[in-house]
Amino acid sequence: MEFREVVKQRRSLRSFAPVEVGEALIKDLAAVAGLAPSCSNKQPWRFVFVRSPGMLERMVATLAPGNAAWAKQACMIVAVWSQADLDCWTPDGRDYYQFDTGMASALLMLAATERNLTAHPIAGFDPQSARRVLALPEGAQVITLIIVGGYTREISPALADWQIKGEKERPARMPFEAFATIV
Repeated sequence: MEFREVVKQRRSLRSFAPVEVGEALIKDLAAVAGLAPSCSNKQPWRFVFVRSPGMLERMVATLAPGNAAWAKQACMIVAVWSQADLDCWTPDGRDYYQFDTGMASALLMLAATERNLTAHPIAGFDPQSARRVLALPEGAQVITLIIVGGYTREISPALADWQIKGEKERPARMPFEAFATIV
């Protein structure tokens, strides 16, 4: 699949087909994410690939109810985390590691799309609970959870009407003028 096609195919869908997620696939997704650029090549992103049924259940329990309803059908949840001491130095003290981690996450999601998976990042979860479930270090910040499953056109019955609409057609994207300027 061409790059532009992969980008166009990437959607934050909530309906999943069951799929086996093996170690080779996980390592492949991580390898693509690991190629992301980062400040001073610090590579501050960290991923925990949760795929065992017991751990998936524990992670779903950290989600907001609206997300838990559909995410429980996922075959994997990728916890994306980092911490300030993994950051590069910036003269004004910005938390640049969050940007770097976002770029690595985007590459991971595009790699998943290319492999006919749906990868939906969410903010609706309890980051402290997720950190405890995953036994992450004290300073760790869970930035997002990426809910992963096989791509399907079949709409999940767990979805609300507004979510079903988003499954059927891509929500409108902002026009160029709304987010970009040429000077």
